[in-house]
Amino acid sequence: MFNLRSVDLNLLPVFEAAYEEQTLSRAAQRLAMTQSAVSHALSRLRQVFNDELFVRKGRGVVPTPAATSIYRKLHGALGAVRQSVSESRRFDPRTSTRSFFISVSHPLGPLMAVRLLEQLAEAAPDIKVAFTTRSRPIELDRALRDGRVDAAIDWLVPASGPFNGVTLFDDEIVAVARSEHPDLRKTRTIEDLKRGRFVSLRRRVEGESPVPGIQEWSRLQLNIALEVSEILEVFMVASRSDLFGLIPHSMLKIARDTLGLRALPVQVTTKSFPIKMVWSAGREADPAQVFIRKQIGLASRAVVGRGFR
Repeated sequence: MFNLRSVDLNLLPVFEAAYEEQTLSRAAQRLAMTQSAVSHALSRLRQVFNDELFVRKGRGVVPTPAATSIYRKLHGALGAVRQSVSESRRFDPRTSTRSFFISVSHPLGPLMAVRLLEQLAEAAPDIKVAFTTRSRPIELDRALRDGRVDAAIDWLVPASGPFNGVTLFDDEIVAVARSEHPDLRKTRTIEDLKRGRFVSLRRRVEGESPVPGIQEWSRLQLNIALEVSEILEVFMVASRSDLFGLIPHSMLKIARDTLGLRALPVQVTTKSFPIKMVWSAGREADPAQVFIRKQIGLASRAVVGRGFR
């Protein structure tokens, strides 16, 4: 029987990082090691497994079939170890000083962040949370996987990979106009809608969206006269012109209360799109992660509940 004591188990996370990052430089950065140390560790692993694990390609490395077979078995085992260690740690939100980083790309993100901070001020006063509200953070999948981002809230979520998720709420696209718009009440059908001119948020992905509710809107081929980068710009242009605006339904109350915008009496799409919270499957059972995800859910319901009324 193979003697496991002869293997330096510290080498296994190096293999995992190299496999997932597919460049030694990124693996080194993720592990807080030098690139030469990562290269040396992989050389030792090559001796342990008696097989080539990676081959160089350009500036990166490509895993061999042997490495892929090893990773499939190893990744789950390392995740189980991480969960076991996390579960054994005592977590008390009232005294914890943990820090979290949350990505919230939905336009309600800043309000969710404020609500979350208000909740934590009461339940966990020493916990620190930072946020990004960029429409699509760079390398989000990798940041979730390696722990730089603890949770992400969006309708564009990783299509595959070691992630878990839950739907926070369902949203949909609604057309709005200023209350004095001459065609506000006359626009009642899709054909009426197609005769209008619109201001809309710039699309976040090239080609067809993977989200059915967004696909349906795109296929209408509405007359988009102006594309902007921020939802507030849609509000401002629609409230000061005869362009119709396209906004998430969850923002309708804010649009109405702040700038007097009104929803057109026509349904833009028949399909909603889920707003999801996703996180690394390897951190599923971490008590601190469970706590912060619960708080995010509460903040989302509080903000969206007010928005839909």
